Amino acid sequence: MIKSVAAHAFTFALAAALATPVLAADKAADVTDMQALQKAVQTDKKAYVASMLKLSDAEGKKFWPLYDAYQRVLDATNRRRVVVVERLIVQDKPISDLYAKMLASELLGSDDAELKARKTLHSRVMKALAPKKAARYLQLESKVRAVHAYNIAATIPLLK
Repeated sequence: MIKSVAAHAFTFALAAALATPVLAADKAADVTDMQALQKAVQTDKKAYVASMLKLSDAEGKKFWPLYDAYQRVLDATNRRRVVVVERLIVQDKPISDLYAKMLASELLGSDDAELKARKTLHSRVMKALAPKKAARYLQLESKVRAVHAYNIAATIPLLK
């Protein structure tokens, strides 16, 4: 159920964001990038990253293990968040202060774990790739995480 709710919320959030009128020409390119990003996240994020970075074989040997390790950490932090979201969604009544503190601490803990992993990734990717390619990847990952964070925020009901 959570995956379905999250998937619908993610699709809705992206559709709403992409439906916003764009006035500047350079903003149109951003919308196109976000549309590609939306499709890539739903199908094959790794292939999308590969297409955007165009890594040589030597760069790929350095980069992909870092990418894979980071994605494993993200999967773990996402699972932590899903547990909290599930707990909130099934609660259709007011919760205790103690339970609210525990849920808030768990969300903060997953954020901390993700931030630590992102800092490690930044350091390692900057050493593994040319600075422009490293920055490009970090920017792509940041966009994906921003969409994901919005999706989570959109699905978590406010506490009663």
